[in-house]
Amino acid sequence: MPADFPSDSEDEGLVAKGRAGDNAAPLSISEISNLLKRTVEDRFGFVRLRGELSGVKRAASGHLYCALKDEKAVLDGVMWRGQVDRLPFRPEDGLEVVASGKLTTYPGRSKYQIVIERMELAGEGALLALLEKTKARLAAEGLFDEARKRPLPFLPRTIGVVTSPTGAVIRDILHRLADRFPSRVIVWPVLVQGQGAAEQVAGAVRGFSGLPEGHPDRPDLVIVARGGGSIEDLWSFNEEVVVRAIADCSIPTISAVGHETDTTLADFAADRRAPTPTAAAEIAVPVRAELAATLRDFAARNQRAILRPVQLGRERLEARVQRLPGAEAILQPSALALDEMTERLRRGLTDRAARGRERLAQLRLSPAMLERNLRDGRKALGNIRLVPSLVERPLADRREKLAAIARLAEQLHPDRPLERGYVRVTGAGGQTVTSRDSAASEAALTLKFRDGDLAVVPGDTAPSPPPRKPAPKPRAKGTTPEQDDLFG
Repeated sequence: MPADFPSDSEDEGLVAKGRAGDNAAPLSISEISNLLKRTVEDRFGFVRLRGELSGVKRAASGHLYCALKDEKAVLDGVMWRGQVDRLPFRPEDGLEVVASGKLTTYPGRSKYQIVIERMELAGEGALLALLEKTKARLAAEGLFDEARKRPLPFLPRTIGVVTSPTGAVIRDILHRLADRFPSRVIVWPVLVQGQGAAEQVAGAVRGFSGLPEGHPDRPDLVIVARGGGSIEDLWSFNEEVVVRAIADCSIPTISAVGHETDTTLADFAADRRAPTPTAAAEIAVPVRAELAATLRDFAARNQRAILRPVQLGRERLEARVQRLPGAEAILQPSALALDEMTERLRRGLTDRAARGRERLAQLRLSPAMLERNLRDGRKALGNIRLVPSLVERPLADRREKLAAIARLAEQLHPDRPLERGYVRVTGAGGQTVTSRDSAASEAALTLKFRDGDLAVVPGDTAPSPPPRKPAPKPRAKGTTPEQDDLFG
């Protein structure tokens, strides 16, 4: 048995006492905890651990708490906020990572843990697993639905490009746009790889989307572009912040990240995916020469469409003209009829003249025949009895009708109402004026009264009140009342 530990035979006291040769004082719990902390930190000042994340939690302070585990052991870990903000991915449960940092102890719970300074995915397999998990989560929110896709403008006047200003991507886009249809291009320079690239790309997309309608720099189309590279190089375009910014963009967006075989989550969120940045420029605008050729073709078709009815009408008219009979054919029946009637008229006149000669030859005008006709006429005249009533009666009827017409004319005479106090207004030409507008247009007026005329000049004075109608004269007894004038 070692000499440091007393044997069972030695007396055990209630109070701790020093022993012979023992020069070490008892240590407190804090002291031994601090000794362990320094020992662990000195021995394991930098370690790289590979394991699966579990229990990942982001505190309100921004620190990240998690556990690294494998099949047989679990190690707690913490990552301070400064390092968490620089992570190129979002830690989630189940991801296999390689964490670099130092081991330390936590005296409050007698636990040891790793303070993570850097965290990386453990190979491309873990990276692809994280990509699939993020894709499934965002797809469940509907960010990749086809119903959200908007049609691209046919001919955008301004195109916004989110890319690096120094790479070959922007030169390829500008060159292709110049070849196809020169357009105004606004470049928002961003990092397309490395720390902070995802935040810059998302900020540029939101910056274009936040410009108000009618702003001179608001583009009609946004192209998010980057050249080819590995999955790690393109990882910024798989970040959730970039995907959400593209999905929320109010402007139609084309994603042109990587080569044709490269696919990022930004491609699923954009309204249109282009296999390359050059293809994005080809999708963005049509070919101006083709548009000009199309317009010329439309103009030619329009002209043909306008001239076609005229041509068809001319052809139909010519066909109908050919079917119409000639002037000789139309006039021939009438000419024949005219010739026939002329011949009949000539024969008729000749025949009538011959018959007249025959009748004249048959008449024998002698004095005895004339005297006989005279006697017969006198006898017939003597037989007629002229009764005076036959002549007087028609004359009386006509005389009565003439008197009625004279009375009616007297009643309808325009000066007849003047006897009752009315005035007739005539113009310079003697015509009767019946309206105020006509009277105002005359230079001079004549007022015809019962006892004479009065010349006046029209003016703008207000009309005087109408004269009061005189009271009817009393009728003497025994006299017959006169009949009212129907035309007065």
